[in-house]
Amino acid sequence: MWDRLRKQVALERQQLHRLLSTSRPFIEQCASRPPNSAELFALAATLHSFYNGFENIFKRIAVELDGDLPDNEFWHRELLDSMGTPSNHRPAILSEQLIERLDDYLAFRHFFRYAYLFNLEWDRMKPLVLGCQETLNLVEAELEQFFRAAPEGGQ
Repeated sequence: MWDRLRKQVALERQQLHRLLSTSRPFIEQCASRPPNSAELFALAATLHSFYNGFENIFKRIAVELDGDLPDNEFWHRELLDSMGTPSNHRPAILSEQLIERLDDYLAFRHFFRYAYLFNLEWDRMKPLVLGCQETLNLVEAELEQFFRAAPEGGQ
């Protein structure tokens, strides 16, 4: 089970790196000047996909180790929160600080799914966009720590 989970998580991590690599030109340009509409829309889609990648990892962990996903209208929020809480089959995966950081991406993902593109505001998106690489690094570090703490025989 642990080997399968490691492989699934590694694939999602590769996808997240690929996403940031292909978005890097937009991200770098917008670090020094506000994006035009097309760039803003592309960056919004990037943020949406970025959080989806993390959520895919969390869903795999929940299914493989916890046995199931939360099953209610707030399941996205509960899934993220559950990653900071130990279960009967695993330790906590994410720190409280990282969950708070990811909560901003979850909130943007929710906004993006239900808003019109003309409602996007660069000033609100900028810290998320410019923080993507650091956020990915932090998640990867905590995932590595989680997998190092896997139970004996879980290799």
